[in-house]
Amino acid sequence: MSATQDAPTPLIEVRAIEKTFPGVRALSAVSFDVRAGEAHALIGENGAGKSTLIKIMSGVFGPDSGSILVEGRETRLATPDDARRAGIATIYQELLLFPELSVAENIFLGHAPRARGGWIDWRTMRAKAQELLASLDIDDLAADETVGALSVGNRQRVEILRALSHDARVVIMDEPTAALTEADVTRLFDIVRRLKARGVAIIYISHRLDETFAIADRVTVLRDGAYVGTRLTRETNSGELVQMMVGRRIDNMFPKTEAPIGEPVLETRDLVRRPLTKSISVTVRAGEIVGLAGLVGSGRSELAQTLFGVWPAESGEIRLMGEAVTIRSPADARARGIAYVPEDRGSQGLVRPMSVLHNLSLAALTSLSHSGFIDRGAELRLAEQAVGRFGVKTRSLDELAGRLSGGNQQKIVLGKWLANQPKLLILDEPTRGIDVGAKAEIHRFMGELARAGVAILMISSELPEVLGMSDRVLVMREGRVVAEFDRAAATSQAVGAAMMGDLGATEQAA
Repeated sequence: MSATQDAPTPLIEVRAIEKTFPGVRALSAVSFDVRAGEAHALIGENGAGKSTLIKIMSGVFGPDSGSILVEGRETRLATPDDARRAGIATIYQELLLFPELSVAENIFLGHAPRARGGWIDWRTMRAKAQELLASLDIDDLAADETVGALSVGNRQRVEILRALSHDARVVIMDEPTAALTEADVTRLFDIVRRLKARGVAIIYISHRLDETFAIADRVTVLRDGAYVGTRLTRETNSGELVQMMVGRRIDNMFPKTEAPIGEPVLETRDLVRRPLTKSISVTVRAGEIVGLAGLVGSGRSELAQTLFGVWPAESGEIRLMGEAVTIRSPADARARGIAYVPEDRGSQGLVRPMSVLHNLSLAALTSLSHSGFIDRGAELRLAEQAVGRFGVKTRSLDELAGRLSGGNQQKIVLGKWLANQPKLLILDEPTRGIDVGAKAEIHRFMGELARAGVAILMISSELPEVLGMSDRVLVMREGRVVAEFDRAAATSQAVGAAMMGDLGATEQAA
């Protein structure tokens, strides 16, 4: 059966939607629909038009042409309030909650139940919040808890409950698992299944294809602002979806190539930075990619920040190229040949209001300056070379970095640091939140750098990435390195068991 044959009337449908921004055609005749009780994944590379489409469905943007139908009736969604009244709720990646308020106050913000005289009926509000929590079998949250004290996963559940308090029939989830732990992802999927059972339509946007197959009934692919196709998830596979997204086959997402491994570039001995760096001893050699695996909170990012001088070590030793060094600041690290691509590229890796040109040259200003003046010609050449080398898609070097897609922003962060020709490159979640095409490109760049003799320490929460790209895998847990595997022994079972603290299973798997 095709993905559209014998289909009931959709809860929401867009037909031939067009949207153009100055100099950019964001959507071109896109049609898409979602049915009651369905989870429908919307996928595509960064810049494919997903965000623009959901903002049109959410009333943030108006389409230039085309129509939107809610339960078969053409509907004008000129504002987010229009969308809310039509039963459409959007949960963005950046959660829109007030941390100082309680769970109940956030759920009913703007439409709290009222008592006589117009005063807020606090007792009824708390009772209704508890009813919503109970309706989804959420028993580890209370209506009176302060949202600012909650985990990211619990905050997201508050957002979902807020949508349900508006009687939403369509819930749009934009990259809902980007910052969640594995346990939180499991709980989110349970909520999605419960919502589907109630007849709620879910639009699910994610770069993670495994999630698409785990939770979605159908999947629609956009590419370059145009509709490519819709498939039943049970009738497709990741290879077909990747080809639809990028317009070409990607035969190997992890193009690991052999590189000659040389002498140690980084060595640490009993490195301590409390509370999450506890007596760490690691070695990374020239041409080697060392993967650092571990659960959220295991201390991986904290180790990277200690090595880069964001939080200087309290004790222990760092050796670079065999020489004992002291790194008290990122400036010290940069001068020693260390580059660091942080997990949060938006706030830590880029200056979004600055141009592509100035972001790319930011880490190399010392080498571009003479007698206190920047050599503008050299700066321009450096930026042009980086844009060409990394395939950054930008209208010009003067375009603001914050306006580019996530994958292109990540390429700029890489280009910025590689302009310094580092000896050690620390990558923290290098492909988080970027599309499959950009992921494959960044993996290829990593292989090129390793062949050029750069030592790479890669932190990733995606186990296939760790296993696919690493020459060795280190596993951290509770601030310590608890296991080490060479490439042949680094299986998902062995590494996963070490991450969970099951050292017996680790030895058995190995």
